Amino acid sequence: MRIRKSKKIEAKGSRIVLIRKEQKLDAFISDPAQRSYVQQRLSGDKNWVLLNHLDHVEIFVGLDGKNASTQRLEVARKSGFEVHPLLSDHEVASVWVVNGGVDPEESVALAEGLALTNYQFLKYLSPEKAKQHALMEILLADDGLMDDHVEKLDNLVRAVYLSRDLVNEPLSYLTAVKLSSEIEKMGQEAGFSVEVFNKKKIESLKMGGLLAVNKGSTDPPTFSILTWKPSNAVNERPLVLVGKGVVFDTGGLSLKPTLDSMDYMKCDMGGAAAVAGAFYALAKNGLPLWVVGLIPATDNRPDGNAYVPGDVVTMHDGTTVEVLNTDAEGRMLLADALSYAKLYDPELVIELSTLTGSAHMAIDKYG
Repeated sequence: MRIRKSKKIEAKGSRIVLIRKEQKLDAFISDPAQRSYVQQRLSGDKNWVLLNHLDHVEIFVGLDGKNASTQRLEVARKSGFEVHPLLSDHEVASVWVVNGGVDPEESVALAEGLALTNYQFLKYLSPEKAKQHALMEILLADDGLMDDHVEKLDNLVRAVYLSRDLVNEPLSYLTAVKLSSEIEKMGQEAGFSVEVFNKKKIESLKMGGLLAVNKGSTDPPTFSILTWKPSNAVNERPLVLVGKGVVFDTGGLSLKPTLDSMDYMKCDMGGAAAVAGAFYALAKNGLPLWVVGLIPATDNRPDGNAYVPGDVVTMHDGTTVEVLNTDAEGRMLLADALSYAKLYDPELVIELSTLTGSAHMAIDKYG
């Protein structure tokens, strides 16, 4: 998937035209019957209308200009999601996003929603099932946009795709060591630095929480430090992002049920993937911020050596913790990472993780 700016729109190129719902369409549709049809459809509760010209399609998306700015962007982003199936049905490979009278930021938001909806993970599917979306290119036709706006969106989408790829990989491929290796590759591509602590280094730092969770695993843990510190950084103290990197969570000896629980747990490193993706976007887009990322990684499996309920673990900062449930492994390794974050005297710490059970207890269905 590529996103780029285009000054020229091909006459028979498929396009998405963004307009205000109340806007006149004379400049876009010469045929009175077609114009009346589109205006009538958009005047109701319909946000988009498709015109099939046989050799190309034209989709009019009506956006409400009365909403607050942030609301307008989210509506545009969701509109990209809504029109994507139309492009897929017509096997559109390249589509122009045309600004017909909205804010330039709304064009970008719709392109973002369209691109994110186009994501697929087909690596392990057989050829007959691995049907790839036709859409390969989004072309932004908007004089109000600078070239770097479009480039930044392209970088952002690439970052999200890489993060999603990590989340979708199974443990048979993505161990803690492999996760660190993949993050190093992202750093080399984008330009941020990555330092990986191995088990011996983690032991020397006395990260008891991370080591306890790892006791039942046949694979060693890692602790990755990501750094983006450009010369023009506006902050004197770093922002720290901490991402939970549990590459698979069985629950340990407090074993999870399989159905609708353990079978999803290859995704328990979503926080780590989000941090890695954030750094990719930060570096590729050259944001003037000093940011540090901390990713403790391991899997959580039952074994003869696994940690058990009742164990007392000494954490990185010297605090002793009694384990009551080995399926609360996230807080064990995150506590070590948060303690390590203090060494940077950070301005702000943001922690990202899939703490499903705790989130559900705190905010019910919204967790």
